[in-house]
Amino acid sequence: MKILHRQQSEYEQIVVYETDQLYEEKGHFRVLQFANADIQGALDLHQPQRIIFEYPRAIIHLLEHNVHELQRLFIIGQGIGTLGNYFADHDVQIAELDIAVARLSVKYFGCQAEPILIGDGRSILSQQPQRHYDVIVLDAFSQAGTPLHLVSLECLHMMHSKLHDAGYLIMNLIGRGQNDMRIHAIYTTLCEVFEHVECFQLPVEKNSDVRNMIMMAGQAPIRYQLRQMAGFAVMQPDVAYILYDE
Repeated sequence: MKILHRQQSEYEQIVVYETDQLYEEKGHFRVLQFANADIQGALDLHQPQRIIFEYPRAIIHLLEHNVHELQRLFIIGQGIGTLGNYFADHDVQIAELDIAVARLSVKYFGCQAEPILIGDGRSILSQQPQRHYDVIVLDAFSQAGTPLHLVSLECLHMMHSKLHDAGYLIMNLIGRGQNDMRIHAIYTTLCEVFEHVECFQLPVEKNSDVRNMIMMAGQAPIRYQLRQMAGFAVMQPDVAYILYDE
């Protein structure tokens, strides 16, 4: 492993490094990682256009399969800019809390999306026009997981107001599937705001294992082809409690 950059930002200890093996795959990869060992993104230096991780591939399929004239996207959470780069020929706005992450995504990972808006994604989105976006993507994490103020009932109502009638909200989440009460609560809260909600998860060895999960919500039915979902399977969360702002 070769360290390219190490930095303590206002929010995280951040490392950028290169490695010849990533998740048992050999090659040449550049990785953005936080101190808790969570990998925020990885670039295949032999195939820079390749999307390595399953969750952005699944998100892309869901968006392209449901939004036929995709024009305006708002993304909360920058990472290395995978989704921003893929949709760079669209009107994309990205909100990133940590200015260090934004700068590193440009310097080391070729992020093309401009401008990157620095600050809390909820606050920045609240200032945008009503009924303006085709899609809002939530892909933001802290050490405790997805910040709760981004999945509260009040925030989801605000997000709904920024989508036009055929728009969708899509979330990349980390959880323990049926064993995760927070996941059930996020789903229940989404169902209070949106007529249609679908949940997907990556398979894991044990039910208690942490895995990537995707939730998509809108006022129209959500269509997908499982063979295009990069290994994600359908999950039906339980009804739980509603998340409110504290």
